[in-house]
Amino acid sequence: MAATTAGERVVVELPAPVDLRRTLAPLGHGPFDPSFRAADGVTWRATRTPAGPATLRIVPRDPVSVEVTAWGPGAAAALAAAPGLVGALDEVAAFDPPPGPLRDAWRRTHALRLTRSGRVLEALVPAVLEQRVETKAAWASWAWLLRRHGEPVPGPAPEGMRVPPSAEAWGDVPVWDFHRAGVDPARARTVVAAARVADRLEEAVRLPRADGLRRLMAVPGVGQWTAAHAAQRAWGDPDAVPIGDFHLPALVGQALAGRAVDDVGMLDLLEPCRGQRWRAVRHLLALTPPHRPRRSPRIAADYRRF
Repeated sequence: MAATTAGERVVVELPAPVDLRRTLAPLGHGPFDPSFRAADGVTWRATRTPAGPATLRIVPRDPVSVEVTAWGPGAAAALAAAPGLVGALDEVAAFDPPPGPLRDAWRRTHALRLTRSGRVLEALVPAVLEQRVETKAAWASWAWLLRRHGEPVPGPAPEGMRVPPSAEAWGDVPVWDFHRAGVDPARARTVVAAARVADRLEEAVRLPRADGLRRLMAVPGVGQWTAAHAAQRAWGDPDAVPIGDFHLPALVGQALAGRAVDDVGMLDLLEPCRGQRWRAVRHLLALTPPHRPRRSPRIAADYRRF
């Protein structure tokens, strides 16, 4: 780690070339996410560490090294987590997809890695907001709440970026602000409930994956779909397939069997990759991105329209 006038900096050496854009993409929530910006090969991320807020600037130096610069009270903690963030700690040796579409997807997108932010609440809240609504509506809710209840980012960053609220701040968001953001009372209660046990949730990244998922699902309103999305981002869970997704089974079924399937059919098709099923899905989707927002478990309009 080196201190510079621009902030603290590390260079992360990668064991193999990494597609940084695709690896980091799941950390962003729409094109107007105040905590995430990616353009012209530079990724900016605002995060909140146990030591305080931090701003990260992530730039590839060459195919096997990434320069990460950080500002703010949480800079050192954020830089310590940088190798996991950029995919340097993702272990792909166990992934051996069977011949066919999965192996072809892996061969063509092998530089994609699974990110791990190490920040559970920052991964869980957007997943809660994406429950039962169109993904674009959830993105708008996230952006509105961050502009209203987040805080300015430390150091230089693109205009309008915000640090996500602390657990205390999420717990204090008034019900009328959730309403103004388009978040119905059920999802609002889940966000507040998660914020009140945030310390326990953050421990999930250090637990065996099954125990970590159970801890997330102990929060009222957090089911398998929501916990899976949080686990994918917080600790890079390679097997966390979200069950109950509106579009995902059809996308996987079309890619692997040429037909739409349900959740059971999707899991049957992914069974040869058990332990690495989410990794398999990520590589499939990298080749066949959906034309519609895919992450909501059941598509609905903004609840305020009813």
